[in-house]
Amino acid sequence: MIHSIDISGLGVIESASLEFGPGLTVLTGETGAGKTMVLTSLKLLLGGRADPGWVRRGASRASVDGVVDATADLAARVEDLGGVVEDGEVVVSRTVQGQGRSRAHVGGRAVPASVLGDLIGSLVTIHGQSDQLRLASTQVQRETLDAFGGAAHSELRADYAAAWSDAVASKRRLDALEQDADARQERVRHLREVTDAIAALDPKEGEEEDLRDEAERLTNIQDLRAATAEGLAQLTGDEDDDGALDLARRALEGLRGATRFDRSLEEVVSALNSAVLDLDSAAEDMRHHLEGLDADPERLGHVQERRAQLRKLMDGRAGDVAELLAWNREALAELADLTAAESDPAALRERLAEDQRRVLAIGAELSKARAALAREICQRIDAELAGLSMPDARFTVELEPTKPTPHGLEEVRMLLQPHPNAPARPLGQGASGGELSRVMLAIEVVLGSDGQARTYVFDEVDAGIGGRVATEVAARLARLAQGRQVLVVTHLAQVAAFADTHLVVDKADGTTTVRSVEGNHRVAELARMMGGDPDSPAARRHAAELLAGAVPQSAG
Repeated sequence: MIHSIDISGLGVIESASLEFGPGLTVLTGETGAGKTMVLTSLKLLLGGRADPGWVRRGASRASVDGVVDATADLAARVEDLGGVVEDGEVVVSRTVQGQGRSRAHVGGRAVPASVLGDLIGSLVTIHGQSDQLRLASTQVQRETLDAFGGAAHSELRADYAAAWSDAVASKRRLDALEQDADARQERVRHLREVTDAIAALDPKEGEEEDLRDEAERLTNIQDLRAATAEGLAQLTGDEDDDGALDLARRALEGLRGATRFDRSLEEVVSALNSAVLDLDSAAEDMRHHLEGLDADPERLGHVQERRAQLRKLMDGRAGDVAELLAWNREALAELADLTAAESDPAALRERLAEDQRRVLAIGAELSKARAALAREICQRIDAELAGLSMPDARFTVELEPTKPTPHGLEEVRMLLQPHPNAPARPLGQGASGGELSRVMLAIEVVLGSDGQARTYVFDEVDAGIGGRVATEVAARLARLAQGRQVLVVTHLAQVAAFADTHLVVDKADGTTTVRSVEGNHRVAELARMMGGDPDSPAARRHAAELLAGAVPQSAG
């Protein structure tokens, strides 16, 4: 669960704090007030792409800090990274600099944005208009069906993936064997030449940055000596002029005597004494640094030669030493395959046949499991759609057999028949935006019934709907929120009325704020959302009736 988010300098938001609780939280406000930036902040905490254009005009950076519940798995992974977990919570943050750089932290530890996404992404699911389009992808449909299967199904998929990987590896080795002998020998010669060169050079990860820094220092040694010597002279002075250190000492001695007459100067004396000690320490450090700044053409030549050797090995193979070492591991494995394959081609053909038989056998089990899942998920989604004012809709999952792929022996296709007189068509090829919104919500309600604590974020899930349909969508969102956290950006009062927590995004004088509303303030916001005057007694009475009617439904 997400407990809170603090946003600073992001788009129209100068500074805002959002407190979330369990259950259903809605985010409402006028168009352009900044609801999109709130969603953007969530996506940043999930490791999403950072755009320097989001930094608020006049600010040097944008920052988002969030506090999330630490599951046992998340806590262990954060602590493995050296991060801090306190009272079962983890602080995650993302900073976007105006010049384009982005930083991420988890538990106070700096991590790549991809790691942040990997850690937090499993806890939060964000759905928006783009996700409705993604639902039309057969890959997403397959993943959705498989997600319904739980742990046992995941294990079966892992077994299939392992069998497929073995078959691909055997096929690759056989292909290498059946290549023209001269070409194979040339490949062996090339791989040995490069891997031997890498072994002889013995590069280390991160070495190229260290060599670059050292070359920069050695190349500019004279400028470094001059700058350091000048700085030292300014501190220590010379025979003719006192330096900053001498002047500070003289001032200290004078003030020490003055404290006999004015004890309020003691703090100044203490601060000045610390400054003298710091200056003295800095001068000593500069002397030592200056002593080590000797020109070393031989060392510079060695560094430049090693950099050239690294660049030669990385050329066309890798962008840095880490990638070069990964390439080397793959090359050594291929070299072992090529040399081993020369000895027993018959055994390799038999191994490939066995691997392919295993792919088909496990694939058949996976297909059977998917067929059972398809029947169950269709029944449950049809029931949800009926409750979402689509009583005659039929949701269908087709499993079309294909040749073996990395994911199984069939292609998964989800179809929707909105009403009996309409043909069943693939999602995205006939379903309206409102229908897709309801299908997506129905899928999440069904998948969310496993009881796992998660946070769901819906943006415009109520697009293209209104009236009674909107009320049904709101009731389903409230149902999904039982035992978990659901955050919804909505423009419909029917949805907002079901919320356990209602946040309003306001914009005034170019600045966006976020406030939690209750009581009369919430009634006024619902009245505004229904198109009425928030101060009108009739509009407020209508809003209060809507709110009163929603409470028992969301509670039940």
